[in-house]
Amino acid sequence: MVSVKICGLTSESDVASAIAAGADRVGFVLIPTSPRHVSFERASQLVRLAVDAQADAWVVAGWSATRPEAQAALERFIADTPELGAIQLHGGETAADVADFAKRFPLAPIVKAIGISGRRDLEQVEDFPKADEFLFDAKPPKGAVREGGHGRSFDWSILKGFDPGDDREWTLSGGLRPDNVAEAIRVSGARAVDVSSGVEASPGVKDPAKVRAFIEAAKAAG
Repeated sequence: MVSVKICGLTSESDVASAIAAGADRVGFVLIPTSPRHVSFERASQLVRLAVDAQADAWVVAGWSATRPEAQAALERFIADTPELGAIQLHGGETAADVADFAKRFPLAPIVKAIGISGRRDLEQVEDFPKADEFLFDAKPPKGAVREGGHGRSFDWSILKGFDPGDDREWTLSGGLRPDNVAEAIRVSGARAVDVSSGVEASPGVKDPAKVRAFIEAAKAAG
């Protein structure tokens, strides 16, 4: 069965409808440049709502590019939110950054996002031995102010048969929609998918019908 994550949620109603539709994971974005950004306080509320509803709650953050004061706030948030299912690092983190993060937060599973445009980009997983999982997204367009969340897809066949090693899993993201997720799963062999803009009525506002259609299509394909 394919695991489905609905990311970029910003409201209680969107969290509730995503979980009711069958989402396995929900995600909350802590990157200020994202149109789906939520505050730490808001994220804490939504994480607890998701966990109470038996869903795995992730937060999406950047580590290396974070200002010192913001990094301190992120550290406090993680320490105060033990319910987190994982921390998705979606910035320009280096191996040293991820290792530092893992040392500071040994109990928080780390999902490292990697931008993909060709098969050679998958070699980057070897640079992150401290990452527990990976999320593969399309590389951002030139001049973009954030690493991901652009709704772009890439050649899914690049991932066919790929194994990060050490029993680590990976998630497919980028440009997925209800009408293409089944094909994406078939071509890539993904066992987990992540969607945000592909199920929205507007940035940060999910369309319940699209969310439901996406989850149904992904589960049927898996």
